[in-house]
Amino acid sequence: MLTLSRTLYDQIVAHARADHPDEACGMVAGPEGTGRPERFIPMLNAARSPTFYEFDSGDLLKLYREMDDRDEEPVIVYHSHTATEAYPSRTDVTYANEPGAHYVLVSTADTDGLGDFQFRSYRIVDGVITEEEVQVVG
Repeated sequence: MLTLSRTLYDQIVAHARADHPDEACGMVAGPEGTGRPERFIPMLNAARSPTFYEFDSGDLLKLYREMDDRDEEPVIVYHSHTATEAYPSRTDVTYANEPGAHYVLVSTADTDGLGDFQFRSYRIVDGVITEEEVQVVG
């Protein structure tokens, strides 16, 4: 189960909505070994695409060095889908290289006709996708 604060939840959703119609992407870091999401890190989608996201390699290297210096690890890796449901694509699975992370997808597509969004979390390990419950606290 992914447990995160209302503030982090709102920040991820706001980023997804702000970058629409392009996919948004980013991470939430937490203290190493705790699995606790704490620090929201919005990233630039270097692909600037409505159907694909890509972290800038220089920004990503800088981020990993910063997390290492702060004894942090990526707890959540998130991105948005702008035209499809919040379910990992084959490309998403290919790029899922953090086996301990929660992969959050926010769909900004109007998939149900109500103008709402979907917020879902998955574990992706060795190509296997497992959806998990999301608990928002606070």
